[in-house]
Amino acid sequence: MSYKLFGHPRSRTFRVMWMLEELGQPYDQIPATPQSDDIKQVSALGKIPVLKDGEDAIRDSAAILTYLADKHGALTAKPGTIARAQQDAMTFRILDEVETQLWTAARHSFVLPEAERVPEIKETCKADYLRNVSAIMAEVEGPYLMGQDFTIPDILLTHLAGWALTAKFPEPPEAFAEYLKRTRARPGFKAARAKQDI
Repeated sequence: MSYKLFGHPRSRTFRVMWMLEELGQPYDQIPATPQSDDIKQVSALGKIPVLKDGEDAIRDSAAILTYLADKHGALTAKPGTIARAQQDAMTFRILDEVETQLWTAARHSFVLPEAERVPEIKETCKADYLRNVSAIMAEVEGPYLMGQDFTIPDILLTHLAGWALTAKFPEPPEAFAEYLKRTRARPGFKAARAKQDI
């Protein structure tokens, strides 16, 4: 039985699509948008993405990636190891230091009611994004964030780089561009990208 993935491909849903392609797992894509009837059937909050595995629904893209990686024993260090703790630390760091900047800028651009927006905050978000990604790349010792192995943090950071480009955030150092060439060359990324316009 294949997974059911709810969420429009041009969103955080893409992360899960990429993971499933990397794992070679079949899935049915339901391109639901936030707060739509389709998504509210599987998520009371109306947020995307949602993954259904049988009758069970998993919400939050990072939680879904971790679940899939653990279940299929790929793209992750083994649970209960120092390597996994370090991987999780990188995952949380990316969500906290990189995604937060993009999401805050989006909220103050079009998500919040206009009266609640503070457009000036976007410049601070851009500066923090550049500083934080540059710091991450300065620590990378292998072709991927955790060294030789492609893992969950690579999916997250590469997806966020695309979001940053769309949002006209500054481009981080050359090392980041070289890193993105490697991650975007993966067959799983290309397969997921080909399905973005469904």
